[in-house]
This record gives sequence, C-alpha cells and structure tokens, in this order.
Amino acid sequence: MKSLLQVFQSRKMAALLVLGFASGLPSQIIDAPLKAWLSTANVGVPAITQLSALAMLPYAWKFVWSPLLDKYVPPFLGRRRGWLLVTQIALIFTIGLMAIQQPSANNLQVITILAVTIGFFSASQDIASDAYRTDVLEELEMGAGAALFTFGFRIAMLLASGWALIAADPTRSGHLSWQAVYLILAGLMSLGLIATLLAPQPIAQESTPPSLLAAIVLPFQDFFQRRGIVNGILVLLLIVIYKIGDYMVKGVATPFLLEIHFTQTQIGTIQGGLGIVATILGAFVGAIVLNKIGINRALWVSIGLLSIGIIPYWLLAQSVQLAPVGQSPSEALLILAINSEYFFAGMEATAFIAFLMSLCNRQFSATQYALFTSLMLSGKSFIVAPMGSIAKQIGWSNFFLLSILAAVPGLILLTFLAPWNSKAEKNSLQ
Repeated sequence: MKSLLQVFQSRKMAALLVLGFASGLPSQIIDAPLKAWLSTANVGVPAITQLSALAMLPYAWKFVWSPLLDKYVPPFLGRRRGWLLVTQIALIFTIGLMAIQQPSANNLQVITILAVTIGFFSASQDIASDAYRTDVLEELEMGAGAALFTFGFRIAMLLASGWALIAADPTRSGHLSWQAVYLILAGLMSLGLIATLLAPQPIAQESTPPSLLAAIVLPFQDFFQRRGIVNGILVLLLIVIYKIGDYMVKGVATPFLLEIHFTQTQIGTIQGGLGIVATILGAFVGAIVLNKIGINRALWVSIGLLSIGIIPYWLLAQSVQLAPVGQSPSEALLILAINSEYFFAGMEATAFIAFLMSLCNRQFSATQYALFTSLMLSGKSFIVAPMGSIAKQIGWSNFFLLSILAAVPGLILLTFLAPWNSKAEKNSLQ
C-alpha cells in the first residue's frame, strides 16, 4: 500500500485529475444539462434522445481523425499537450456560443449543430488526453492514474448534472438562466488549460509515424499482430458491447426522473452531494480491486456491478404505480438509484481505462486508444438514439429489465477473453 500512496502523490497525478475534469465537462454539457434544458423548453423525449445521439457521434468516429494527432506535432508543448491546448481553447469558444441560444421544440437546428461541434472538439480533446495518459503513466501507475482521471471526470459530471440542474431549476427562487449556467461551465474549461500548461512531458518520447498513411495503417497492423486476428476481433467486440446497458440507462435517466415528478433540485442535490462521495469511493475502490485481483477479474466484477446498479431504476419504475397521481415515488429510491449508478460506474471506469491502456502501443496510442473508445461509444451513439421511443413503447419497468439483461453478451465474451480462473498477470500496483 505504501507504494500505491506514493504513486498518488505526484505532479503527474494532479495533472491527470484536472485533465479528467476537463475531459468530462464538455461531454456532460451536451448530456444531462442539455436534456434538462430541452425538457424545460417542452422538447419531447424522442427528439432529445435523437439530438443527444447526434452529439455523441464524434466520440464514435474520433478514430477517423486520430492519426492526425499521432502524426502531426503542434509548434508548442509537444505532441500530446499541444493538441490538448488547441482543443480546450476551441471548447471554451463553442460552449460560450451554446450559452447564448434559446432552444424550443420548433428550433433545434442551431442547438444540434453546436452540440455536435462541442462533441467534435471534446472527442478530439479525449484523443489527446487519452494518449497523454497512456504515454505518461508507467505500469506501476496505471491503476492510480485511471482512478484519478476517472475521479476528475466524474466530478465534472457531478458539476454539470448536479450543480447545473439545481442552479437552473425554475422552481427555485433566484435560479439562474440556462444561458448563465452554460457561460459558467465554459469558464470552468480554463482549468484544463492550466493543467495542460503545468503537466509534465512523457519521459519516453516515441517517434511519430513516418507518414500520414503510416499513421493510419500501422496502429491497426500493430494491434492485430500483437493480439491475433480472431482474438483481436473479439476484444473489439467486447469493447463495443461492454457498457450498453449502462448507456441505455444514462440516455433516458434525466427525462425519466423528471417525468415521474422528481424536481431538478432533488436530482441535482443528490448527484452533487452523496454522488460526490459515491464517485470518490467507486474510483478508488476500483483502483484497489484492480491492484488486488488484476485487470481480467476486475472487468468481471465491473460488468456485474453495473447491472446491479440498474435495479434501483427498475424499482423506481415499479413504485410509480403505487405513488399518488402527480407525486414522485420515494426519495430514498432516488438516492439509491443515483448513488449506486455513480459508485459502480466509478469502479468500472477505473478497470476499463486500465484495460484499454494495456492494449495500446505508445507509438500509436492516440489512434489505438481513440479506436477503442470510439468502438465503446458507438454503443452510446447508435443504441441510445431510439431508447426514448423504445421506453415509451415497452414501458419503463420493461426497459430497465432489458438494460440489465444487456450485460449478458459481455459476460459471455469475457469467458473466452478473460476467464475468471485464468492466470493473467495482475496489475502491478503493489
């Protein structure tokens, strides 16, 4: 444990914490708060989920332009930090533009364009930050680095989906407009600029690919040479389906909770209060579990717990039938649903980030990690789009049961790729 604590106490880890925050903030800005903003503007759930899916498309396709970030080096701060600075400045500008909009059910074009643009620059920032994290962390530091990056990401999520909902809640006296909330969120992106400027350079400076064509071809060739064709394809399939159930729930959670008569203040207070504690515990428990049982078993534990975390949402959907008309179900169930989701998602993210980093060759880390996360988020982009309509057709209770069952294909793949009793190497945070 002593060496684990020493790993956490470094300038590198402090930078990863803030870069995780800067990575999480724009991705959440076009998620929960935008959904709530559109809901209060009387935009329907199907339209909201479709817009959200479009905004997430850049995350699914970021591998297309990731070779550019492997091949070309900005004339300042090096290959990874230079691209971080460029994307963070672009995000501050586009989020600021979002802040001056007035959305309505009949005028979603500009909001959609800005949401997709924010998604593009956010995905590009993720390419650079994921590559930086992969390049700068030694094997001993992977679990701690993944935990702190996840912690920063989740803090941004809590701020955007917690504080933002409370601040803009129209039922509260003195609430802020959504425009003011978005301006504040744009200003908070400046924290990422500071972290980028102060972050240490990776010690091992890998050479850039000799050409743009090589930057496109070599990362894929390298991956399949190391993993084998069949094993490589199965690994990529696992990445696609691993979190589908979690994404299904996240795609509709905010509209669902508002529909069953919880207020923005109730949701935001729980997310921004106990949710912070759940996030901290989840991320760091995930690092400890990863250290104790290794990446393979940590993946098994994570996917199982993610499914368990959906059960309180199913209970909420069931309890709606018992609540008086026009009143919300028990707030205790709301607390359980949000905090179990945040705790288990924090654990899962630590394990999965370490898993993805372990698949990368540092020379091509931007392209390879972007490919992996693009595949992972393709589930979010293409699965989430029809989720609002499906939930309306089959009912909320059946929808959450379907989300729980979505973990089964991932568990089947793990039996082939990472059997529980295999003698795979442990993560070396010892």
